[in-house]
Amino acid sequence: MSKVILITGASSGIGEICARYAVRAGHKVVLAARSADKLAALVQEFGEDNAIALTCDVTDAAQQEQMVKDAVAHFGHLDVVFANAGLGASSRGTEAGDPESFQQMINVNCLGVTLTAKYTLPHLRASKGHMVLVGSLAAQGTVWGSVYSATKWFIRGYADNLGAELGDAGGRVTCLHPGMTDTPFFDDPKPDALRPDDIARAFMYVIEQPDHVLVPHLPIYPRPKKPFSDQHH
Repeated sequence: MSKVILITGASSGIGEICARYAVRAGHKVVLAARSADKLAALVQEFGEDNAIALTCDVTDAAQQEQMVKDAVAHFGHLDVVFANAGLGASSRGTEAGDPESFQQMINVNCLGVTLTAKYTLPHLRASKGHMVLVGSLAAQGTVWGSVYSATKWFIRGYADNLGAELGDAGGRVTCLHPGMTDTPFFDDPKPDALRPDDIARAFMYVIEQPDHVLVPHLPIYPRPKKPFSDQHH
């Protein structure tokens, strides 16, 4: 059954590849990001019957509200929302970090996701839909001084809280937890990391589960080069 899927951070990386997989599977996509040119190119590739591009800064509440209104006006409803937009850290730890970078990261990774949820929840409640968030392997344990990790701990907890709120209306919330993924998120190639396709397959897996199945959290990690037993000797 075809779904209408809104994806933030859709112009590159995980958002873009998930949109490709979704369209290939017969779904319709709302592509949201700041990069209007990249979004327009994707719509041209996918076809205007399958996709719409909406320019949006996720840290701006008015822009997010308008994004959701435009998405629903175009496709009529929302079935899935993928709150994928996110930023990484510019330096390791807290002491060496840049306060401006901290603020930007918290605004995008925490506030941006919260705003996406606020404005899409009424539509997901109506459709008994599915919200998918992006956590991280960095939210599964201690990461030395990492503000980025802390933003993903927020997402991990927020996913459970949203799951209760949307669950009361018959909807579902899933938090994907990727390990290191080779995307434009990093400045240098990461040959030992996951590929965006790995995350896209996980995304498609969770949104295509039957209505009676809930996957609240799904870790997706690179397979260790050494056998697990060898790492603990």
